[in-house]
Amino acid sequence: MTRSGAPRRFDPWVGLVPVVALAAGLLFATSGKTAQGTDLRGGEVTELSALIEERDSTVAGQQAELAALQLQVQALTDLAASRNGEVAAVQQGAAPGIGSAGLAELTGPGLSIELDDAPRQSSGTTPTEENPDNLVIHQSDVQGVVNALWAAGADGVAIMGQRLVATSAVICVGPTLLLHGRTYSPPYVITAVGEGDAMREELAASPGVQVFQEAADAYGLTFDVEDQDQLTLPAYDGALDMQYASAG
Repeated sequence: MTRSGAPRRFDPWVGLVPVVALAAGLLFATSGKTAQGTDLRGGEVTELSALIEERDSTVAGQQAELAALQLQVQALTDLAASRNGEVAAVQQGAAPGIGSAGLAELTGPGLSIELDDAPRQSSGTTPTEENPDNLVIHQSDVQGVVNALWAAGADGVAIMGQRLVATSAVICVGPTLLLHGRTYSPPYVITAVGEGDAMREELAASPGVQVFQEAADAYGLTFDVEDQDQLTLPAYDGALDMQYASAG
């Protein structure tokens, strides 16, 4: 209540309410006209999927170009070594390290391991009574297997035919695996050259792998380990530059 004759204070919200209501109405009308009955957010998903495919194709082309250039560099290095004793000595001394670093092809007996999501129902959908996260392969599952193989003394490890080196990082992006700039969908195949019995023992003893094995048994995930008399792991052919962040 105000005193008789006293001026009434102006409330700015009284004037803003009709303006906000008008703006909201215009926004809804514009959105409806643009969508025309479709989902405006759906386009973003479609564009992202197309962008991933485009990037995969670009990376594949660049890797092929890189492989060709590396062959040229190796040929020129071999030529220089044949004419210069110092170059030959350095090349010979670096040979053992190249193999350990994953920069040379590796052949020998070992294991092949397949990890896959739970099978879909006949209708093409996954079981709905379970948490969807329990039905798919996660980054921790792949990393647990790889860590166990290294711990067992594997001479070399590859995922989907991509040789792992010290700078390799296994990253899950949604339902796919990102490795060396390429994306892969399950099933994921991991191959390792080394002592098969030792690697099997380490897989059985690894706490991370044990958790995954329990999930595989409970939810129908695939975890198959097979001995291989002869495996060939390709040399790593990606970039070796270290990337890091620093505080400004």
